[in-house]
Amino acid sequence: MQILFKNGTIITAEGACRADLLVVNDKIAQIGADILPTAATQVVDCTDRWLLPGGVDVHTHFDLPVSGTHSSDDFFSGGRAAAFGGTTTHIDFAIQSKGGTLRAAHDTWRAKAEGRAVIDYGLHMTITDLNDAVAAEIPHMRELGITSLKLLMAYKGSVMVDDATLFRVMQIAAANDMLVMTHCENGDAIAQLQADFIAQGKTAPRYHALSRPAVLEAEATTRALALAEVAGCRLYVVHITCEGAVEALRKARTRGMPAMGETCIQYLHLTAEKLDQPDFEGAKYVCSPPLRTAHDVAVLRTALRDGSLQALSTDHCPFWFAGGENGRLAGKELGRQAFTKIPNGVPSVEERLKLSADLLEASRWVAVNCTQPARIFGLYPRKGALLVGADADIVVWNPSKQGVISAKTHHMQVDYSVFEGMTYRGAPERVYLRGKLIVHDDQWLGTAGQGVYLQRESGVWL
Repeated sequence: MQILFKNGTIITAEGACRADLLVVNDKIAQIGADILPTAATQVVDCTDRWLLPGGVDVHTHFDLPVSGTHSSDDFFSGGRAAAFGGTTTHIDFAIQSKGGTLRAAHDTWRAKAEGRAVIDYGLHMTITDLNDAVAAEIPHMRELGITSLKLLMAYKGSVMVDDATLFRVMQIAAANDMLVMTHCENGDAIAQLQADFIAQGKTAPRYHALSRPAVLEAEATTRALALAEVAGCRLYVVHITCEGAVEALRKARTRGMPAMGETCIQYLHLTAEKLDQPDFEGAKYVCSPPLRTAHDVAVLRTALRDGSLQALSTDHCPFWFAGGENGRLAGKELGRQAFTKIPNGVPSVEERLKLSADLLEASRWVAVNCTQPARIFGLYPRKGALLVGADADIVVWNPSKQGVISAKTHHMQVDYSVFEGMTYRGAPERVYLRGKLIVHDDQWLGTAGQGVYLQRESGVWL
């Protein structure tokens, strides 16, 4: 099989150029000017179109058990929605159960994806319950293709770990060239604030944000950076939302620490005022860390542009708003009596590329959505770039196409959009996974199970 993409503009993390691109079977075989097709070559005219590497989203939660229910997108529906948005690779989180082994968590998440995954995927390992046996397992995660470990400094009484656990895992990671990822919020203080609000009868969604103030995210980020510096490990701070956390990361990087961070597409567009909507509508916007201020939105956008943040992800974790109806999983309604019981997460995996295209210069847009996530998490050069020998994960992007985000037209398995009514300019027309056309405009051409598991190497510090 040969596919020749003619007359397009190739966008890379370094710049843009007019060139043709030839795919042979599942790999990129040639990039250059005026490549000539053979009689057997399928030609795709890309005049006035951009050619991008398939997006790499390194923070998703498909089929995640939480708050007595599951996130509403699984490896089929979530992967399909991602593909419609131009993402062809994602990394999900295998979560250790209390008293369980890391291998069991890996096996559980691989089973979730088996026969369902429609884009290529990898796994991070989330550690929730460390003992000597689990500590001994950590180096062997590399044999399973897992080189990143996540720990949460929030959700007390559930998945939160203490500083001793965090530091010990950091030491083990440093000795085995693994990356530690941290959810940075002060879980002890948050738990007390939540209890205070509930005792005062303050149960509405708006108190979700008020119980998780930005200063507690900044404090935890500073603490995680300090522990990582002493342990000598590489650190990646997930879903940064506020100026204080950005500044903490920037200072650590300035003194040479191998620390990196991401933000998510919802934090570039939405603010905490969304949680004030009446009739429980604010619950749609409950995620952690919570939405912040317009000032924080501006800070995050600048941080992506100037390199203070290295990746843009989604933290895609959707729940039905009208859950429990028509065979649906229970959803946001679980928290009608108390904001602490609202399942945390928003649907966003489909909108990342479209809603960031106008915020960033084209090469930087590709860098934070594709190339740098692949490099940080050990997927490059197979993923994240249009290079000879790379997987033929290719997006034909129409930079002139305009539209409006709506739950009526999105492909995520959820009954609302947090971006409802937002306009965009630029969208995928064709999406290829390893040389196979899986999305053509609004038509789905993929099949369940076509996504493959990616064994990852150690990534790099950017």
